[in-house]
Amino acid sequence: MTLHSRALLIGLLLSAGTAYSQESDLTTLSSWVAVDAPTGHEHLATEAIQRLYSGWGRDRTGNLYKTIGSGNPRTVVACALDSLAYAVSQITDDGYLRLHRIARGSRHPLWDQAHQGQHLRILTRVGPIIGVSAVANGHFAIQHQNETTIITQNDLWLDVGAESAAEVAEMGIALLDPVIRNLPAWSYANEVAGPRAGARVGCAAVVAAAEAGINGSTGATKYVLSTQQAFGWVGLGSIIDDDARPDKLIIVSPGEAEFRNEAVAGVGARVDALLSLLTRTTIQQIAPKVSDADSLMERIDLRDAQTLLTAVVEAVNPNAELPAWVSAPIQSPNLNADEDRWGSSSNVNRYKEIELVLDQLAEQSAVPGHEGPIRNIVYNALPEWAKEVAQVDEMGNLWVEFGPVSEATVFVAHTDEVGYEVESVEASGVVNLRRLGGVVATAWEGQPALLQLDPFKGIESNPFSPQLRGVFLSRDNPQQKQPEAVQAWFGMNSETLAEVGVRIGMGITGYKEGNRMGPFRYASRSLDDRAGTAALLLAIQQIDPSTLANRVIFAWSVQEEGGLRGAAELASKLHMGSRRVYSIDTFVSSDTPLESPHFAYAPLGDGPVLRSIENGGIVIPAELDRNRVIAANAGIDVQIGLTQGTTDGTTFSIYGVPNAGLSWPGRYSHSPAEIADLRDVAELIDLIQAMAEAPLDD
Repeated sequence: MTLHSRALLIGLLLSAGTAYSQESDLTTLSSWVAVDAPTGHEHLATEAIQRLYSGWGRDRTGNLYKTIGSGNPRTVVACALDSLAYAVSQITDDGYLRLHRIARGSRHPLWDQAHQGQHLRILTRVGPIIGVSAVANGHFAIQHQNETTIITQNDLWLDVGAESAAEVAEMGIALLDPVIRNLPAWSYANEVAGPRAGARVGCAAVVAAAEAGINGSTGATKYVLSTQQAFGWVGLGSIIDDDARPDKLIIVSPGEAEFRNEAVAGVGARVDALLSLLTRTTIQQIAPKVSDADSLMERIDLRDAQTLLTAVVEAVNPNAELPAWVSAPIQSPNLNADEDRWGSSSNVNRYKEIELVLDQLAEQSAVPGHEGPIRNIVYNALPEWAKEVAQVDEMGNLWVEFGPVSEATVFVAHTDEVGYEVESVEASGVVNLRRLGGVVATAWEGQPALLQLDPFKGIESNPFSPQLRGVFLSRDNPQQKQPEAVQAWFGMNSETLAEVGVRIGMGITGYKEGNRMGPFRYASRSLDDRAGTAALLLAIQQIDPSTLANRVIFAWSVQEEGGLRGAAELASKLHMGSRRVYSIDTFVSSDTPLESPHFAYAPLGDGPVLRSIENGGIVIPAELDRNRVIAANAGIDVQIGLTQGTTDGTTFSIYGVPNAGLSWPGRYSHSPAEIADLRDVAELIDLIQAMAEAPLDD
């Protein structure tokens, strides 16, 4: 059977669903894309592969190989295993890491920019640790409006939740540790995506053929997962020089814009110098077809993966049966998740409790108008007495009124997050997006995407609606840092997207994962304002309503980002009986390596912030003094400050209701790298309780 006819048959079988399990194959292939194997550190993968599959050896350069058969002719089939990675090049006195590429790295112009404002994995000698790369606060866009140059490796700062170089060392992080993007195995529709997806599918094909024992009719075939391809196929050179000396060399190369399967004269200067000594060697190069080659979310269609596998098998033995794909080993767990790392102080259990609530809230998607999942979590976590009196309006705002009849003290946290919504869908399936709130667009471009398949924007009948996986597309030839528009792709044309329920106005955000960093820090997209939502929820759980002297309202608003619309509706309902309002929201802090400390400087870990001046208003001195006294009487150390942005409470101000912010200091606002300190959140919870229990006019 010819390559063309076999590929055609594969396509027909895939369409009919008779011979291949598409979902299973996608899961299997994505497991290979997700494996940690930085250049020079491929042992992190090869040792696990050896444990999973028998008969594989490892040479002095770290190559993993398996030989089928013996004698001549000799065939070598090699793929590129290594991940493009950074190394820790500096550890600063204040606990940040600087990074530098290992080898030249990706040719894609946005590779480094795709690593800014993201969660990264530091692969230490003791195991993986999560950090986040610093990005300019989204609320401080005006301070960075002239920064138009595309981000390079020299702009990357890695925040691991440490406050000193000594703390970095205590975490087990050292100079030269490799660093890669922290991504899950990612597949959707008929595609697999991730760093070097084509190269990793190539290695999946090599392992599948080896495990199936495919060999020529005579001689031996040596299957090789080559190390250090980023340095010019160093590992392959070692194989050739050592003992293989092949008659035929089959190179399974990283992905290209078009499928390649051809005889070539060489593969690179270093290897070619060795091959020049072997006059009999023929070289066949096979490269899979991929989209967005060399980008962070390089994509490969399952049919193109099958075409690649077919080509590899036929290059070894045209008469062999096509093997099944086999899975990669599971990645090592993050050390951040190890509870034993967090010490034994009296507050550890409380920090774990806060972390658990943040995990539930922060990892749910809820852009403006689509807050059902968060509202559901909040409502179900309320005390029973609060559930009985909870109210929800037509917009989706949730609030609880309690305490004796009097003027009310109102507390508001918003449940939405910045993101995108579907603006239009092109016939090809490319989804054009509209921004919702002050999105740091550079931190979404070229990243994993999730579309929230909720039925409508009101009170969802099924708040935990399914999500559709895809990717945010990346520019091929960017001229400046900021994209003019952001688009998404879900592997389907417009007709199929409509069939699965995609509609104009549906919300889209990125893949989210909450991660503990160091002993006290927590990082996740949407901490603005899931940290405030959690603080308000945990505060109401520790308040006894029968002890209150005044009326209190706890509210969780919708559609704060980009317009304060939910809070405006609340204010129109509640302002007549309100004495004062507190916005429970982020204090966007300049406590980052990328901001000037001349304003908004509130160090993480130094306590919650009385947010006193912002774009939308100011706390008058009498109210500020009152708030400071209440905090002092409760034994809570607070910070005060001015920052940029506007909070829900300002919608009450027009009615004469004083507004003040009770905040947690946060870094890297409106990006996937947002960070809070659990000590600040714990004290914010107590501060909310103290303000709720305080007499109205103290």
